[in-house]
Amino acid sequence: MSSNTKIDIMYGVRRGEVRKSIRYLFQNINTPVDIGRLAFQTTMDTVINMTIGASLEGDDVAIDIGQFKKAVEDLVLINGKFNISDVFPVLKWFDIQGMARESTKIFQMFEAVFDKAITKRKNTLNDPVPKAFTRKDFLQYLMELHEDQTSETPITITEIKALLTDTFLAATDTTTTTVEWAMAEILNKPVVLNKIQEELKQVVGLNNNVEDSHLSKLTYLNAVLKETLRLHPPVPFLVPRKSSQSAIVGGYTIPKGATIFLNVWSMQRDPNVWNNSLEFLPERFCGDKIQGDIDYNFSGHQNFNYLPFGSGRRICAGISLGEKMVMHLLASFMHCFDWKLPVGTKVEFLDKFGLVLKKQTPLAAIPTPRFSDIDIYLH
Repeated sequence: MSSNTKIDIMYGVRRGEVRKSIRYLFQNINTPVDIGRLAFQTTMDTVINMTIGASLEGDDVAIDIGQFKKAVEDLVLINGKFNISDVFPVLKWFDIQGMARESTKIFQMFEAVFDKAITKRKNTLNDPVPKAFTRKDFLQYLMELHEDQTSETPITITEIKALLTDTFLAATDTTTTTVEWAMAEILNKPVVLNKIQEELKQVVGLNNNVEDSHLSKLTYLNAVLKETLRLHPPVPFLVPRKSSQSAIVGGYTIPKGATIFLNVWSMQRDPNVWNNSLEFLPERFCGDKIQGDIDYNFSGHQNFNYLPFGSGRRICAGISLGEKMVMHLLASFMHCFDWKLPVGTKVEFLDKFGLVLKKQTPLAAIPTPRFSDIDIYLH
């Protein structure tokens, strides 16, 4: 699902959801809009369509956006909490903090949707005269692996549900957080907004919609995204690792089996590495001005000062999808609308500590149309 080929095949799905968000903004011009909530809804709808959407075609999924958003946030919060049962396993059965009970409630809501999609897809795969689906989704690939009796790595229904849950959690919350932080930084620096819109004017053109083919040419917006991820990595400690063997790092002994958290939030603000480390400067990622070789640390890249997605074999599998989603949303928002803050407010940069580093105060911004042709907003 994470390969560039599969992501390109699903472009129509992403485009449709981004266009839907533009229509929503046009219907709410001159009104404060909760950026995080809009980004979450757009991302969630996209992920649903890519993972189980084709399997549920013709059905009413009936997902309450507010309830689902809270469920995702609550599960991320639970995953990031200190669990006393990890230190004293004998207490696991007592569930002293109630974390198992809360997680079970959330998973039951997810499972109700997944079970419906899995049942429908399974019946279709086992039908003597299979019905043709208009497109494949992630679930179909997983179900084909499940049904393949010759596979050396069979996958169970429970594992399929776990993968779907991981995908929902990893894609929605982190993408939403990145879009909201990026918008906050852009609105705090009008000169950055002007540069982005000038680039969009040159690359996309006036009275045109942003398309996937434009994204690779938006070098300054890409630098804005990289700088946002430097100052506000969505997962500040990355996903926890475990050492496979004992080692000495910086004079400290790390025993085999120890759980390790990498504080990329601190690393990416290190004043010994980054000039003006606390200032939002997209230009540091433009051309060869400052550390021009820094990228998202794909295989073979050895610069460990910038690790928003991790590195090596355990690097985030969703980099390509996440980058395209964030870039497409930001480019469309900036290209179609001018933005200002509600009267009497200012951008706040306090964050809320957790597994995912969210803004403490949700960002509200007011859109106004940039173009006179309303077809840009309605189609």
